[in-house]
Amino acid sequence: MKTPEGLKYAKTDEWVKVEGEEATIGISDYAQDQLSDVVYVELMVDEGDSVSKGDAVATIESVKAAADVNFPVSGTIIAINEDLAETPEVINSDPYEAGWMVKIKLDDPSELDDLMTAGAYESYNVEREG
Repeated sequence: MKTPEGLKYAKTDEWVKVEGEEATIGISDYAQDQLSDVVYVELMVDEGDSVSKGDAVATIESVKAAADVNFPVSGTIIAINEDLAETPEVINSDPYEAGWMVKIKLDDPSELDDLMTAGAYESYNVEREG
């Protein structure tokens, strides 16, 4: 599984790519693998919405399960990936690029300190797999 360097990861399997005051958010390769074939994505936010860490971003449904995706950081929505409604399967094939969910303007960059590096996230996944 891929865990790109330079991203931050939450224990709830979201990733954050930070560029200045903006952050792109999606789910990790580990998460999409656990879900299996994604068949539906419902984004629960709109551009301009103010969101808090822990709020729901989306619900993802797969052939195996349904899962909520939550914001690992707070901010204001500046873009949403409209393509996911038509092609939810890109979350399986390209979770870090085409499978991004939302972009936000960060409210509190210090919240990023609560997230893991790629190495720490890989270690966390090994531990929980037992």
